[in-house]
Amino acid sequence: MRFAHLVHVIGITLMALSVALAFTGVVSLAYREPETLAFLGSAVIAFGVGFVAYRRTRLERDLTIREGYAVVALSWITVGVAGAIPYLFTGVLTLPSAALFESVSGFTTTGATVFSAIEELPRGILFWRSVTQWLGGMGIVLLGIAILPFLGVGGMQLYRAEVPGPTKERLTPRIRQTATTLWYVYAGLTALQVLLYLLGGMSLFEAVNHAFTTLSTGGFSPRNGSIADYDSAYIHYVTIVFMYLAGINFTLHYQATRRRLRYGQDAEWRFYTVAVLVATAALFVIALGSGVGVGIERTFREALFQATSIATTTGFVTFDYELWGAAAQFLILLLMFMGGMAGSTAGGMKAMRVRLLLRHGLTELKRSLHPRAVIVARIGTSTIGDRTFLRVLAFALGFMWLFAVGTFVLTLLGQDLVTAIGASAASIGNIGPGLGAVGAVDNYGWMGPPAHLVLVFLMLAGRLELFTILLLFHPDLWRRHERAHTRRPGLGRVGAR
Repeated sequence: MRFAHLVHVIGITLMALSVALAFTGVVSLAYREPETLAFLGSAVIAFGVGFVAYRRTRLERDLTIREGYAVVALSWITVGVAGAIPYLFTGVLTLPSAALFESVSGFTTTGATVFSAIEELPRGILFWRSVTQWLGGMGIVLLGIAILPFLGVGGMQLYRAEVPGPTKERLTPRIRQTATTLWYVYAGLTALQVLLYLLGGMSLFEAVNHAFTTLSTGGFSPRNGSIADYDSAYIHYVTIVFMYLAGINFTLHYQATRRRLRYGQDAEWRFYTVAVLVATAALFVIALGSGVGVGIERTFREALFQATSIATTTGFVTFDYELWGAAAQFLILLLMFMGGMAGSTAGGMKAMRVRLLLRHGLTELKRSLHPRAVIVARIGTSTIGDRTFLRVLAFALGFMWLFAVGTFVLTLLGQDLVTAIGASAASIGNIGPGLGAVGAVDNYGWMGPPAHLVLVFLMLAGRLELFTILLLFHPDLWRRHERAHTRRPGLGRVGAR
């Protein structure tokens, strides 16, 4: 492990973040807010620290796999800390753990908040919350990959650590082109959503903020009541559509821009879509039976909205789903674990992994009935080998293990069981609203610093798909020298595992 290389790349990341802080300062200045200086000061600090780190170190060759994982994890931690500075400098938060929680919740697109009176916050803070989610949606490190090759840094190692899930084909053979293309698609969909919101009567400020936090599946809103404050079926359905699109693998969106509609050919897309529709139907029936519905269309819309919002880990709300009863809460808890598709901005375990586990379970049932038959598990036209299944199983077990440990620690800190389960699941799944005292209309501000730090760790672990964060605690990651190096096409130098 070459620590100078880590410091060098993290320095570049901080300088990039300072641009976002400075732009937020300009927005705050446009509204003539006194908090402008706090954002500009935060930008100066981020740029200064990043510039010193960049200039005092240099890269001698491409990053190794281990360095790639370390850079991704440490970059997310660093931007989380840097992103907390404006909350403290502006005075809207005085507790460092609460500021860190809000910042990490933004960058990991979790959407959990410590604020109760959101509409009383300065416009600059509201915009900064949305910016952190928009950047985190596609990945602050993935954004850096688009420019790192120009600085002599190999990018594939970072991409492998940033998106370690079962993603499918690459858009192009070069990682910089892939990252740039994904950002074009991401920005294009964001602009389209802003336009549709404006046509629906939203102000420009609120349209931009909600578009930023929808495409990132983040869920921060400049309104106290989130999307529920807009009594407009049009705005609700526009939000549903873009939450659904954000939960789809962006490779499919890119192909659609090239007039190659391959959604229906993708097995994960079919599973993801069916899961959302089945959850919607179940919530619709449960809502009608609960006696708190307000008409067929409105109840259907609320069921579709909540199913899409939770399945894509966005976390927007139009209704307090806890009023639908225990059955609805249990179904929503299941959706928290699934998440969207691999290669999307959504969190959770990802629909591909859930489908693979279900498929393999059915295959094992068949093998039990026909022990001598040769039965192969498939997803679409792809054969699922045992090694692939074991990796997915290891991830699923790790996900559930972290969820259980997080729940246990929160109960030790004084939370009731339902709240601990909801907060742990909502954090590791990067969803935001949970159950109990952190439900759809609640916040996390009442929790103490220890609970905030536990949830910060779960949010980071969930956003980076567990292993990237957990590897920080593995001693082999920090060995100073590789045992051997081999060159792979497009990967740069790859260290021994």
